[in-house]
Amino acid sequence: MSKGDAMILTDSERTELQQQVSARNVRADVARRARLILLLSDGCTWAEIQGKLDCCNDFIDLWSKRFSAERLAGLYSRHAGRERFKVTDKVEARVLARTTKHKPADGSTHWSSRKLAAELGDGISHMTIARIWAKHGIKPHRLEGYLSSNDPDFETKAADVIGLYLNPPQNAAVFCVDEKTAIQALNRKDPVLPLSPGRAERHGFEYYRHGTLSLYAAFNTKTGEVLGKTATSHTSAEFVAFLTDIVASQPKRKEIHVIADNLSAHKTKLVTAFLELHPNVHMHFTPTYSSWLNQVELWFGKIERDVIARGVFTSVSDLKRKLMRYIRKYNEEPKPVKWKYCDLSRRITPDSIVTGH
Repeated sequence: MSKGDAMILTDSERTELQQQVSARNVRADVARRARLILLLSDGCTWAEIQGKLDCCNDFIDLWSKRFSAERLAGLYSRHAGRERFKVTDKVEARVLARTTKHKPADGSTHWSSRKLAAELGDGISHMTIARIWAKHGIKPHRLEGYLSSNDPDFETKAADVIGLYLNPPQNAAVFCVDEKTAIQALNRKDPVLPLSPGRAERHGFEYYRHGTLSLYAAFNTKTGEVLGKTATSHTSAEFVAFLTDIVASQPKRKEIHVIADNLSAHKTKLVTAFLELHPNVHMHFTPTYSSWLNQVELWFGKIERDVIARGVFTSVSDLKRKLMRYIRKYNEEPKPVKWKYCDLSRRITPDSIVTGH
């Protein structure tokens, strides 16, 4: 239409355009076009419309022509947009190969999605790479540690320990035993700021060291109860004394199986002499570098989170008191471990074949 012509609207078109102008949930650009057509239908000149809508002649010319040709449907913008990038099997294979077999050229230890997108190019965006990683469970930013057992008798020893968990001897007690050494009695120099809405508990950076303590623990695999004892050191004599406490906690001549790791203090002449005096006590050693087979390690993780990691201890005696108090409260409602060992073939060994570049 020319500049001098007025836009003629039907009643239904005028009603629809007025609704678009006044509605709160209509996009601003759509409302602006609707107002343009209403102004044209009211006989406003292009100069007047430019002042009211802060627009140029090209804007008025484009949308007035579209409305004249297509009426209301012509007021909706039509952007061709970019064709969606197609993730083919070849693209996936390229992304996965680059991620797993190469390192970034800038010396970084791992890829980010943006670094890999810049490296690959060819229209592969960082979001495409992130989706491919998510699909295949790849997380380059994560790092996990592992420790492989070099014990040639791993399967035999592991089967012995797991057998005690899954099918223990009748009328026998099975204990997982270990010591948590060098627990520090740390006291903060500054007061602890308590938890409050919007703020985590805060500890001062500086602290006092009041000494260390070792905690011996025997985890009853049937009941989940823990027999605990603290000591200033972790010698073979202390270990034998703790074994004596375990024997004293059970009925006389009851068969006792003790699962322990390969610490040298667990295999001394003192231990051998103790076992000769107590033929009802049987030692079972986990394979080397396989402390995860010992259930007491799970309980040590629990007391570390609950008491030790964030604890404030004014002295070694205070540390001992709080550790033993926790054990007493825990034993009021002990929980055994539901042991499940699924796939022996997934064990990492020194002979595992790991390829990479």
